[in-house]
Amino acid sequence: MSPTALRPTPPRPTPPRAAPAPAAPHHRVPPLARALLAYVGVRALGLAVLTLWAHRQHHGVWPILAAQWDAEYYLGIADHGYARELGGMDGGNNLVFFPLHPVLVKAVAAVTPGSRASTALCLAVAASLVAAWGVFAVGDRLHGPRVGMLLTVLWAALPVGLVQWMGYTESLFTALAAWALYALLADRPLTAACLAVLAGLTRPTGIAVAAAVTVTCLLTPRRPRALVAAVLAPLGWCAYVGWVGLRLGRWDGYLAVQRTWRNELDGGAETLRQFRSLLVYDSTPELFLVLVTVTLLASAALFALSVRDRQPLALLVFTAVTLLIVLGSGGVYFPRARYLLPAFPLLLPLAVRLPRIPRRHRTLLVTAAVLGSAYWGGYMTLVWTGPP
Repeated sequence: MSPTALRPTPPRPTPPRAAPAPAAPHHRVPPLARALLAYVGVRALGLAVLTLWAHRQHHGVWPILAAQWDAEYYLGIADHGYARELGGMDGGNNLVFFPLHPVLVKAVAAVTPGSRASTALCLAVAASLVAAWGVFAVGDRLHGPRVGMLLTVLWAALPVGLVQWMGYTESLFTALAAWALYALLADRPLTAACLAVLAGLTRPTGIAVAAAVTVTCLLTPRRPRALVAAVLAPLGWCAYVGWVGLRLGRWDGYLAVQRTWRNELDGGAETLRQFRSLLVYDSTPELFLVLVTVTLLASAALFALSVRDRQPLALLVFTAVTLLIVLGSGGVYFPRARYLLPAFPLLLPLAVRLPRIPRRHRTLLVTAAVLGSAYWGGYMTLVWTGPP
């Protein structure tokens, strides 16, 4: 046998494998975009329910959203300015309404087509998107994008959430408050102070934003920027209140205007009386007033949870001062759920706890909140006889 016959056959060279094709890029929707889409979806559902409900009652939707109740006062200020006299106890003095919203309406309407009512409504919707962005940003910074997403949806699904898309100031004020709080969390005190000045020109509860900025800055290490921000923050609110006093020729001018609306701080006596009346003595209470009462009680409980969760000081000060103003007021009772709409940090305890429960239960709870908000939006504007 030939020696070569015993040699092993050399292995055939393996042809080189083709490099795997690169995987197609996986495009994920950014968390912020998902949060804003969810926000728009919740509010669009509420608007659709209102439209169908109003159509069945042969009622126009446009006046509800753009030109009734407080919106009528703001449009009047944009058209004719403020009153020059105090007037009687009729609740008609427009000096009670802060100026930033009507000034923006007048300025934007001057350079855009359409009526001032349509301008006011468009500004409110645009401000609501900025507010939803700010709400998400605060939740995301503190607890991550999932909590930010849930916080945004919960804020959209509040029972009085329809007001966010009305010609009111709640959306503008929430946008300024949310970004002021975010600026504090991001250690930008001067930005927070500037936003607090604008918030103080938007609503009486703007003093709550100013308090959050001032207290937080005074308790930080003594830096020039923080001290300047602490002094700057309340100037917007103080400027308008001082201007009302000068216009009426009395130092307590704004307080006098509030009295014409029968809206004074009484330490919560009127609030407790309403609680007692609606929950104990009234056998057939108005359903909307029951909703307001439940909202106030739930807000107090959520604040206690916020303290237990050790929320950042800025958020606790903002919600505490807002609750003190709303619960301690002796004025009209029915709009108080709306007054708490900007206090979105009260929803953080819920947004933090929802991811801990099974997904099925979480979906059911969020769906119930969204559908409930759509129902209450129609109820408070078409069934309830007073302003929302």
